[in-house]
Amino acid sequence: MITERIESLRQNYINAKPVISYQRARIWTESHKKTEGESIPIRRAKAFRDTCQQIDVTIFDGELIVGAIGEFRKCGILTPEFSWNWVDREMDNFDKRVQDPYVMTDEQRAFVRKNIFPYWKGKSLEEAFLAQLPKETTKVAVDTGFVDNDSKWRQAVGEITPDYQDVLFKKGFGGIIRQAKENISKLFLTSAEDMKKKDFYNSIIITSQGIITLANRYSEKAREMADAENDGVRKGELLKIAEICSSIPEKAPSTFYEAIQFVWFTQVGGIISENPLALNIGRFDQFMYPYYKSDMDKGIMTKDQIQELIELLWIKLSEWVWTISANTAEFFAGYNQFQNLTVGGKTREGKDATNDLSYMCLKATERVKTHQPGLSVRIHQDCPGSFLDAVTYLVSKGTGFPAIHNDAAGYQMLINAGYEPEDARDWNNCGCVVPHFRKTGEWTSAVNINFTAALEFALNRGKSRITGEKIGLDEKNPMNFKSYEEVEKAFYKQFDNLIEHSIIATLLAQKLHKEMVPRPFLSSCIEECMIKGRDLVDTGAKYNIGPVLTGIGLAVTSNSLAVIKKLVFEDKVTTMENLIKVLDANWEGYEELRQLAIAVPKYGNDIDYVDDIAIKMANHYYKEGHRYKDINGNNFITAFMGISNYLPAGKVIGATSCGRKAREPLSEGVSPFAGSDTSTPLAAMRSAAKINQDVHSGGTLLNLRLNEDLVSTKRGQSNLGAMIQSFFSLGAFHVQFNTISTETLRKAQNNPENYKDLLVRVAGYSTQFVNLSRAMQDAIIARTAHENY
Repeated sequence: MITERIESLRQNYINAKPVISYQRARIWTESHKKTEGESIPIRRAKAFRDTCQQIDVTIFDGELIVGAIGEFRKCGILTPEFSWNWVDREMDNFDKRVQDPYVMTDEQRAFVRKNIFPYWKGKSLEEAFLAQLPKETTKVAVDTGFVDNDSKWRQAVGEITPDYQDVLFKKGFGGIIRQAKENISKLFLTSAEDMKKKDFYNSIIITSQGIITLANRYSEKAREMADAENDGVRKGELLKIAEICSSIPEKAPSTFYEAIQFVWFTQVGGIISENPLALNIGRFDQFMYPYYKSDMDKGIMTKDQIQELIELLWIKLSEWVWTISANTAEFFAGYNQFQNLTVGGKTREGKDATNDLSYMCLKATERVKTHQPGLSVRIHQDCPGSFLDAVTYLVSKGTGFPAIHNDAAGYQMLINAGYEPEDARDWNNCGCVVPHFRKTGEWTSAVNINFTAALEFALNRGKSRITGEKIGLDEKNPMNFKSYEEVEKAFYKQFDNLIEHSIIATLLAQKLHKEMVPRPFLSSCIEECMIKGRDLVDTGAKYNIGPVLTGIGLAVTSNSLAVIKKLVFEDKVTTMENLIKVLDANWEGYEELRQLAIAVPKYGNDIDYVDDIAIKMANHYYKEGHRYKDINGNNFITAFMGISNYLPAGKVIGATSCGRKAREPLSEGVSPFAGSDTSTPLAAMRSAAKINQDVHSGGTLLNLRLNEDLVSTKRGQSNLGAMIQSFFSLGAFHVQFNTISTETLRKAQNNPENYKDLLVRVAGYSTQFVNLSRAMQDAIIARTAHENY
């Protein structure tokens, strides 16, 4: 049973509405006004330190882990240096947004319009990006749904895993300051490179001073509160908080409690510095285990007390709200920040890494039902049966957690990306399903590419079927296609054009991030940045991996091409001319033909006829994307990872030849199109496993839905575990499951107040079902609920 403390905090988390704070933006702006003329790294570092010195320090009732990013408990912040325009446009209707609404008062809106936005006019990353992006690419890639990378020019990059093992837990931020000062003493200011390094190391010193100051302020606050506290138990808790925050994170932790508070202060620092996507926790059960074992051996804490601390961290991670535009929210629905936490797998030496904390993290997710952290597990062929049982048991609870990954496939993906074997074995997940390592600088979600848009353009002379606007290439009249091969050729030409514009948009975003928004705080958390004297944006990490292109609509596009191949050119049931009329009519008046199209083999049923089309498409995608290099000379990387992107991507696409109607969702990851996997879950797995997943080192995702009765017994869960291992033996990387009945989901739609903590798997993440738009909820319900293995 969870403790009263946890239940109280959990209820607050469930019931509180996300509120916007402008504190960080106000302090950041005032700081920049005072540092005009100084170097950009120093200005950003000073703004961070000023924020740590001035932001409200609040310890909420019952907390043992402290630290907030604003004055509100469930809080989002503004980062005008990245973008203020979208906030200005949208904030009057924040509370009315269909997806991810926020609370913001009239007073707050008036303040930021008067005191913050005017300073940043002409200075933001968004403005620079839009001013420099070629018009042709703007037409394809800015708020269109055909190509989308706005989370990389309206937001920070994020997508980093702080290195607790080799940096933070060894040195503390005090040790980082000493290292930076020592490195400065070895520089020669007659060298241009060393002058740049001096700015870098000084920025590290300033941000480290900032996070230490913030912790000390929490120590003072806790002591203040303890002096006024009449309850003896709470007084003792506050004094313990004061003691820990006077030491952590300046010094390395010595106990589990100190270590977990250190983790949260690092998250707080990352959030204040840039409001990032995918600020991952990493392999929590590995770097926290020595503190767990030491505390248990010495009798410092009990297992139940440590379990409570883990659950408290889960709640803190979930109280931060990622503030994003309405467009970005469509692609990343559900207030999700993608703070991925990975357990299980193997050690750097190749031995089983499972320990007590691996199980305790699974238990924490089951009990508190928070949408953060994004819990991932690594499963290898020799993993303990008890761990796999614990994983399938959590699946049966219907939270959508955990994301289940093939340990060997993740290793191979990183080997293919150029990692050393020991580092590749030590991988953790980044964001949703991206194999990653804590010494890496990477854009794991650089740009979304709508595969189905390429087919629509091929069949409509480059024009959107919904708006009539010319977006793609004006090529051959589709009515003149004489063979399936001609259709396929036209599709790939449009597809390559979308990739080209994706590259252009991403290269510009990379360039501007490097010039405008260095990342001193997060760079201090990466060992090689300190060794090289280079920021993360300037290839400071040990591994600097090319940006990830994310494919949307693999299944829909494959299904649609299969229908054209069979009904038009093989069976000659219809003609290209008639098919174009049908698509223009959104299938209205052509139901008989639509049923024939639906009957054509669909991806996700282990049928080579259509799966071969998907394989060819995925291989082409990898080869075409991989031939481009980013601004640092690294190859672009491909992925089929799933976020909520398949919904907005579908809204801009007309009817498709597979029988799908206009504006309906597409498909995500390597998952089947919703409802089209009519065979068994194993058949869907076999289709997905045919994709050469190891080359798509940005991650591949398979989302399946099982009838809850299928996993309600130990035997059913055991069968699921065997099926997962069989799937992984085929070389697949990832699978995850929703196991909530349609009946329950419909009840939650109609009576959301009774289902506030109902978690569902959206794509590469889980979130509260009631926090999703009706369209997103319907898309989840539409997935096939498999009743048999």
